[in-house]
Amino acid sequence: MLKGFKEFILRGNVVELAVAVVIGAAFGAIVTSFTDGIVKPLVNAITPAESPGLGITVVPGKESTYVDFAAVITAAVNFVIVAAVVYFVIVLPLARLQERRRRGVEPAPVEPTEAELLTEIRDLLRAQRGAQE
Repeated sequence: MLKGFKEFILRGNVVELAVAVVIGAAFGAIVTSFTDGIVKPLVNAITPAESPGLGITVVPGKESTYVDFAAVITAAVNFVIVAAVVYFVIVLPLARLQERRRRGVEPAPVEPTEAELLTEIRDLLRAQRGAQE
């Protein structure tokens, strides 16, 4: 069980996925900062000066009942920006690469043959035996 988990963790895809998550979180923070700092104030600018923003107060005089439409619009803009970047930077290039491979324009990665793998294992075992002696 632990051997399978170790193999899973040591795969290149898991490491690449972890890096993508970290970069995605950092990018998400940048986009959120942009939408909260620029988009939301611009949306709130269309309301009168005495209004706290684009929204309504359900119970007059009770700030906790304020429904902030600008925050919802800002979150939607945030989502659209992140989705567009993911699509144009990740999804579209990978789809084009897969299409090129299907047409045969770009070769698929060459998998090593069984004989090459066995030769590599033999050489690694020899190197280990030589280091132990």
